[in-house]
Amino acid sequence: MTRVVAINQTGGPEVLSVEDWPVAAPGPGQVLIEQKAIGLNFIDTYQRSGLYPQPLPFVGGNEGAGVVKAVGPDVTAVKVGDRVCYQGQVGAYAAERLAAVEKLIPIPDGVDDETAAAVVLKGLTAYYLLFKTWTVEAGQTILWHAAAGGTGLIATQWAKALGATVIGTAGGPEKVALAKAHGCDHVIDYRAEDFPARVREITGGRGVDVVYDGVGKQTFEGSLDCLRPRGLLASFGNASGVVSIPDLTVLSRKGSLYLTRPTGAHYFAKREYLLEGAEALFGAIRSGAIKVEIGGRFRLEEAEEAHRALEGRETTGSVVLIP
Repeated sequence: MTRVVAINQTGGPEVLSVEDWPVAAPGPGQVLIEQKAIGLNFIDTYQRSGLYPQPLPFVGGNEGAGVVKAVGPDVTAVKVGDRVCYQGQVGAYAAERLAAVEKLIPIPDGVDDETAAAVVLKGLTAYYLLFKTWTVEAGQTILWHAAAGGTGLIATQWAKALGATVIGTAGGPEKVALAKAHGCDHVIDYRAEDFPARVREITGGRGVDVVYDGVGKQTFEGSLDCLRPRGLLASFGNASGVVSIPDLTVLSRKGSLYLTRPTGAHYFAKREYLLEGAEALFGAIRSGAIKVEIGGRFRLEEAEEAHRALEGRETTGSVVLIP
């Protein structure tokens, strides 16, 4: 038996249930992981609420790090005692769990378990957005919403290291200061300022090359107004609600704009893509281009409190649960 945080019915944070569940021995292609740290992400809240449906009941969470405790009969890629991390495998809110070996990433020397759990999903999200969805290059100007969040702090540092001019948005003076200390050349307090107007002012009326928007409904229209002609809006999250655009001609009216709704499941569909992204991510951490900010720690049993804090915009940086 192992301690888990289960979802037996969809709803608010109150549906998170701390329970003891059995853990089977690993089968073909599986390993048993003793988890050391678990990452908290907005996708966890989407699955909990039913926005992203999962078969009920299920164990929440999508990101974690730990030590291999047992391996399946055909597993040779990892061995007992190896330190590994993963992203995109539902079931992370557990002291021990089974995981598919093909989706595991070795944790490099010099990277601790909490850092790996805090960064692997968010960092790989930043990777595909900055290198694959739109290839950020020196001299370009980008806008990143929620720049003081877990993904935002990683991505803005990385974009700055690539030579981009980085504009971020954040809510309140403390988050503005944090974002400015992590790669942003300019930070707009969306609570006090009209962010599209400020972006136009900062860019001399041109607009930015690309907007990365994980906020969703609340910022979508304004994000379009921040783009230069033929710029790209990468809408990759729904923190404030799901985006809908019933009138596609809005893209032509605002400058023949491009719009995409990417997800890591497609960018990391093959193991080779996953390992390529992980190598780039951990390389950027080791080089100092990315400094990982762990802004909160909760015990696994405090997952409900952690979800409330995340959805209430009370967190900064990455948040981890400790089994």
